[in-house]
Amino acid sequence: MYSKSENLFEQAKRVIPGGVNSPVRAFKSVGGTPIFMERAQGSYMYDVDGNKYVDYINSWGPMILGHAYEPVVKAIQDYATRSTSFGAPTELETRIAELIIGMVPNIDMIRMVNSGTEACMTAIRIARGVTGKNKFIKFEGCYHGHADAFLVSAGSGVATLGIQAVPGVTTSVSQDTLTAPYNNLPAVQQLIAENPDQIAAIIVEPIAGNMGCILPQPGFLEGLRQLCDENNILLIFDEVMTGFRLARGGAQELLGIRADLVTFGKIIGGGMPVGAVAGPRAIMENLAPAGKVYQAGTLSGNPIAMIAGYTLLNTLNENPVIYQQLQEKATYLVNGLREAFGGAGVVHQINQIGSMLSAHFTEYPIIDFASASAANNELFRKFFHAMLERGIYLPPSAFESWFMCNALTTEDLDATIQAAKSAMQAIK
Repeated sequence: MYSKSENLFEQAKRVIPGGVNSPVRAFKSVGGTPIFMERAQGSYMYDVDGNKYVDYINSWGPMILGHAYEPVVKAIQDYATRSTSFGAPTELETRIAELIIGMVPNIDMIRMVNSGTEACMTAIRIARGVTGKNKFIKFEGCYHGHADAFLVSAGSGVATLGIQAVPGVTTSVSQDTLTAPYNNLPAVQQLIAENPDQIAAIIVEPIAGNMGCILPQPGFLEGLRQLCDENNILLIFDEVMTGFRLARGGAQELLGIRADLVTFGKIIGGGMPVGAVAGPRAIMENLAPAGKVYQAGTLSGNPIAMIAGYTLLNTLNENPVIYQQLQEKATYLVNGLREAFGGAGVVHQINQIGSMLSAHFTEYPIIDFASASAANNELFRKFFHAMLERGIYLPPSAFESWFMCNALTTEDLDATIQAAKSAMQAIK
């Protein structure tokens, strides 16, 4: 069934560390051979062995309108004939900046970079430059990219691979990273008290997506906002996943909480490599060349990434009903999954907000990394492979969110629900 993928994986391992260019793709958490894809269209992916899958990864988020969305593809094709990179400013960079500023609350300026990792790294640098302080607080299980300082108690691929201490991250770097459990405001208060006038920023996924989909408890984000205001700390929302996926203005709009800086990725590039950091003018003008906080990138504002992102964002901006449609599809799927799991007598928790969700096999609510880790992740492994055999492509880790696209049809959702019912009967 996967013979070509198996052969390609063996070839890849000879020239690529672990055979993949991003660790979670290696199927380490669920076992087996990673599937090599050949093409995708709408809600479907097709592997090199000719198998077809209903896709719930959607390139880890950016394909919100489905794979090979025609307006984006055509825009990329047109711009590629002009050049794939100039190394000089373009009008398009200003147009997408104006579009984003018009969509997202509380931002006046935006700097384009090349990845979510780079965006979060830059946000921390800005916070340190503005406040004159060095330490920052992050949350256990939240993943903000692979920059050294972020790999302390990181989620996502680090959690999937069971790496607790990352070689190459020095003690001096990690000492400036303070960690607290997600949704635990008293722990944050204690860290601030123990490190008076030393904390530059608190960085948080406002809806966590790298230990499963985990929602903030009532008062948690509001409490962070108050603590930051009281202690001259910048609040950074990592919206690499949630930005433009949960609402036009992301989690800030959806939850009504103001961040001082916000980072973007994924949807902002329409599937091309891109990231961004944004915020009020008074903060953002600290970046070079306007200010002294240095950041640069040869391919920042790359025209192919900019036109892909502009085309996709413009579609979302002009058609906000898309978010309602995604919500309805996600709710339909979640209700069906609950019926499938409950019908098989399997205890479970499903977390969902908008078009992000995750399933956990446990009787306890999933509110942080500890509760996500304590779930029956061996059962998830079996469920993943049973669904794969039935043509449903899920994230290959219990610590990852599922991402839905608006190309999913009722038939796709029904097929997924039926596959879940069959899978649970086969493995329980």
